[in-house]
Amino acid sequence: MATDTKELVDFVYREASLLDDERFDEWLALFAEDGRYWVPLEGARQEQGQKRNSIADEDRMLLSLRIERLRAGLAHSQQPRSAMQHVLQQPVVLGQAEGRASLRTPFIYAESRGDEVITLHGHYIHELVRVPDGLRIALKRVNLVIASSRLPMIQLFP
Repeated sequence: MATDTKELVDFVYREASLLDDERFDEWLALFAEDGRYWVPLEGARQEQGQKRNSIADEDRMLLSLRIERLRAGLAHSQQPRSAMQHVLQQPVVLGQAEGRASLRTPFIYAESRGDEVITLHGHYIHELVRVPDGLRIALKRVNLVIASSRLPMIQLFP
């Protein structure tokens, strides 16, 4: 991919910032046409391509439907609305080849709704692809530390 590390790292930070600011349409635009948002049920232990249950496994169409429900106020569970905050460690570039780059980013995620706050920990794997107008997310994998444990209700996008 021959992309400098700063551009890749800035992309990951920008993506989290768009979510925290509820700029969901801009966030969705960061995904490649065949992009995928995946939260495996077994966290980092679950290999990609395994036929297993997931906490979330959404393509652009499913992500856009979820965003539309949030925007239109059709999600009953969002009364009152949730807010989120991502705290990221420095992303690390795992590799680059043939128009693709892979990054690993440890995170803490907080989501609040009313008086309830949930906190999740884990790391992201971003698989980024270069398209004519910039970088896009081919895969955002969210590996939660407690993925296979009893989880609280997650409303937004860890």
